Amino acid sequence: MNKTNWLRGLCAAAAVLIGCGTAQAQNYPSKPVRLIVPFPAGGATDLFARTLSQKLSEKMGASLVVENRPGAGGTLGSDLAAKASPDGYTLLLSTSSTHSIGPNLNPRMPYDAVKDFTPISQVGNAPSIMLVPNSSPAKTVKEWIDYAKKNPGRLNYASSGNGTIVQLSAELFKAQADLFVVHIPYKGTALAIPDLVSGKVDVLFDSLPTGLPHVRDGRLRALGVTTLKPTALAPGVPPIADVLPGYESNTWFGLFGPKGLPPEVVSRVNTAANQVLQDPEVIDKLQRLGIEPVGGTPAQFSAMLAKESAKWKKIITERKITLE
Repeated sequence: MNKTNWLRGLCAAAAVLIGCGTAQAQNYPSKPVRLIVPFPAGGATDLFARTLSQKLSEKMGASLVVENRPGAGGTLGSDLAAKASPDGYTLLLSTSSTHSIGPNLNPRMPYDAVKDFTPISQVGNAPSIMLVPNSSPAKTVKEWIDYAKKNPGRLNYASSGNGTIVQLSAELFKAQADLFVVHIPYKGTALAIPDLVSGKVDVLFDSLPTGLPHVRDGRLRALGVTTLKPTALAPGVPPIADVLPGYESNTWFGLFGPKGLPPEVVSRVNTAANQVLQDPEVIDKLQRLGIEPVGGTPAQFSAMLAKESAKWKKIITERKITLE
């Protein structure tokens, strides 16, 4: 076979492979789709996945099987998804901890949060709430900032551990307000609540589902939410951004595929996800979890990811935050 015929044969084979790939993408999905959740069953991400899965299955025309692969703060399951075949039959529902925060805290992550994944759609945001004891002299965010400025180093904040969104929300608040407040890490915010109620702790940036009940019961005072605008998830609680312009801290949830996911598959899953996120039943269930449905295009999701990663990298670096 001469060189010309060899090249023609090679091109023909490539065309066949491309044609097969395109046909497979157009027929997608033709079998069950695995949705990896890199956190334990029963947690917020798992409940979110199960809320989406049934309706997403209906929209996509194939069953969506939720598979919990917890470990190493979400790293194990995310790595499994990153190394899966890019055919659309393994998807990942992950969060800011695995793709915005973790990579900036752990230089030895087994995957590249940008290069090893195909962003499909942001599906939700879970804001936090700024809580203080009822005994606190501050009734508003501005009053708390003024109080902290008058008592540098004498106030403290609780977190659920080093490098968590709870700590980072507080450090972002401190950075923007230029405050000196001492960090007290706990093994979960539930363990910090009694000390916050008693006044041993001065402030906590907690998730809405765990924090708001204490406000409703009159045990704690809510000063602000971490969204840019008022949210129906916390009626009557003003955004911290009203006092600190641009302040925002959310746990985001997003759908990913492995790198190299065909555009047709990305479009199919994205369209289905956006339709599901407009379903009143889904919206109601997510709100009960303290999550705002988001949606949008893959490009919008990618832009959000870049912005979030840069924000947390700056805070982690400047505040010298580590996992230790």
